[in-house]
Amino acid sequence: MIVDVLLPSVLFLIGVTVVFLYVRLDEKVDRLLGGQELQLKHIVLLVAAMGAMVTVLVFIPEQSILFLFSFAYVVLLFLFTYLMVPRWYLAVVPPVLFILSFLYFWNIYLFNFFAIIFGISVSVYMGSLFTWRTTIGFISLLTIVDIVQVLVTGFTVASAEKALELGLPIGVMLPAIPFVDAYTFLGLGDIFFLGLLGIQSTRKYGRKFGLASIATMAFVFFLFQTFMLNSTIQNFPATVFVISGWLTALAARHLYNFFTSKRK
Repeated sequence: MIVDVLLPSVLFLIGVTVVFLYVRLDEKVDRLLGGQELQLKHIVLLVAAMGAMVTVLVFIPEQSILFLFSFAYVVLLFLFTYLMVPRWYLAVVPPVLFILSFLYFWNIYLFNFFAIIFGISVSVYMGSLFTWRTTIGFISLLTIVDIVQVLVTGFTVASAEKALELGLPIGVMLPAIPFVDAYTFLGLGDIFFLGLLGIQSTRKYGRKFGLASIATMAFVFFLFQTFMLNSTIQNFPATVFVISGWLTALAARHLYNFFTSKRK
């Protein structure tokens, strides 16, 4: 039986980091974004754009993919560093280090390092744009699109393989520990998914539940992944794993409150 504890553990640590950074940087992000929040109509357009982008990546030349992703990474690194240290001459350092590393020193360790940084950065930045209501709409629509793009069209898998061939850090790739003969992979979109849910859980119910929801999502992900590693299924939308863990955490909270109130 193949069991992997490394990827779920890393996913948990990423989620915890996102929550703590969000609590610390929330006000700065709000000021930077002008207190703007997405509405449901924006969510529909965002999910549609994400689905369309996955499809387009399958057909455009590799050099175009390389340019688009590299540009996005550089901008994101600059903005996130500027959020942490509001000095432009310091904020340009991480993007330069990324470009130099990608061109001259690239390896699996740097690949995972920058992928984790990007996943955390997107979660912290985007978390303030969502409300509880728009989060529900977003995860519902995105899960449906992800299921279609993975299981029906296969475009998510094809675009990911294309980006991985270019060495782009579009996710975390880790050995399955303790069985190191197998590798596991989780895309940046799924990391953002978990980070967003952790942030929204923290905003609505407090940091304690936010961290508990992240732990539950990581554990449920571990269960689903164990099943996947010991089955013939090769590709399945990880958004289903993450949202299942989140719903489990919400259900546990409501059950706890229900039985606690009955005792009183």
